[in-house]
Amino acid sequence: MSAQNPVPGALPALRFGYGTNGLADLRLDDALSLLADLGYSGVGLTLDHMHLDPLAPDLAARTRRVAQRLDALGLGVTVETGARYVLDPRRKHGPSLLDPDPDDRARRVDLLVRAVQVAADLGAHAVHCFSGTLPQGTDSGTAWKRLTEALTPVLDAAATAGVPLAVEPEPGHLLSTLADFHHLRRALGDPEPLGLTLDIGHCQCLEPLPPADCVREAAPWLRHVQIEDMRRGVHEHLPFGDGEIDFPPVLAALAATGYQGLTVVELPRHSHAGPHFAARSLPFLRHAERAAAAAAPPSPAPALQQAAPPHGAPSTTPEGSSTP
Repeated sequence: MSAQNPVPGALPALRFGYGTNGLADLRLDDALSLLADLGYSGVGLTLDHMHLDPLAPDLAARTRRVAQRLDALGLGVTVETGARYVLDPRRKHGPSLLDPDPDDRARRVDLLVRAVQVAADLGAHAVHCFSGTLPQGTDSGTAWKRLTEALTPVLDAAATAGVPLAVEPEPGHLLSTLADFHHLRRALGDPEPLGLTLDIGHCQCLEPLPPADCVREAAPWLRHVQIEDMRRGVHEHLPFGDGEIDFPPVLAALAATGYQGLTVVELPRHSHAGPHFAARSLPFLRHAERAAAAAAPPSPAPALQQAAPPHGAPSTTPEGSSTP
């Protein structure tokens, strides 16, 4: 039975990836080779000084080389922008889209626009970003205004490139919940390129709904998924089995939405043992996926008299983090 389809006919298989922010001690090529060897479908590529530095010279040429390597290894990719110190060596995740200094906000906007171009060149399915924390002395109304204004050129770039921008609700940030995402969506006029990054651990940490219900509620806007274990009220990314999440219902809900982007393991504080946790995480997720499929009600049998589509007619069967 294929690992890509553990229980045929039950639920569509999910595509699991692993984030390079959890493999920061490996060269990028070594990290990609490791993930391909372990059987991952893709990678969450955080643009950072050690992995496809977005600010170093010859970005386009370096991106082409990474694209060729991804293609050779058969890995999908999403581009993540949660590097801690890529813009400022003294301020974690700074400057942000909420920074009081307009020039600093512009630096973050430039990074995100670069990320969109990198994503387009890599054939990535989404670009991830987050809002940033509320700066001291800034009221929330001003912060939301800055956020919507700063994201506008990024969304324009995303529309031109044909790559969705997937905003992540991040605990402690201005945009920290699904409700906040919907506030942003309405404030921007519900633009087509705007989507959602859903971090399953963050749902466990602070959303009022259980994680599986969060998945169902988020489904229409879901463009990227991050996954790890977590405990209620504690924003700490944990290896699977070390937290409180019941994963089979979450994966069943995710598969039922038809989501076919990457579901990326997000363990940024475990790079010291990144290969170990990468090797351990995929079997855990596949086991949880099989448990979800086994618990799902059987699919209705197809009608025996249903005529096949005429030759040449289209088939009716559809085809195929930020960090604390």
